[in-house]
Amino acid sequence: MENQSHSNNQKKIIVQDKYPESELTGKIIGCAMEVHKYLGNGFQEVVYQRALAVEMGLQGILFAREFEMPLFYKGEDIGKRRVDFFVEGKIMLEIKAVVQLEDVHLAQAINYLEAYKMEIGLLINFGNTSLQFKRVMKPSGKNQSQSKK
Repeated sequence: MENQSHSNNQKKIIVQDKYPESELTGKIIGCAMEVHKYLGNGFQEVVYQRALAVEMGLQGILFAREFEMPLFYKGEDIGKRRVDFFVEGKIMLEIKAVVQLEDVHLAQAINYLEAYKMEIGLLINFGNTSLQFKRVMKPSGKNQSQSKK
């Protein structure tokens, strides 16, 4: 019974109604937690990417791995960017294997959301002794032409 209670409390933490697509992002975070629990930290990003693909498949989550998307600047195609995972056509998932997530990682994830006109993303870091994750949402009302980067 104690494990079931812990599992329910964990689910309450990662599934929060105030976030769009909370049920799906909660499932993805749960898969990442399982991978991190099994592998720990210290591997290269690609190892976690492969393991997460296996775990999401086992959990019945549909995804495309290394999903290539075009990148445009003022209507001109300027190249392509591969998103680590594109989940169920709704969630962009970027994974890292660094000691600590930095502001630059979050900025990168937000820029990808804006560039690909997506609303929701997840940034997950396997490199720390504890799994780190951030739900990322496209800033509302931001005028890209006023952005100075």
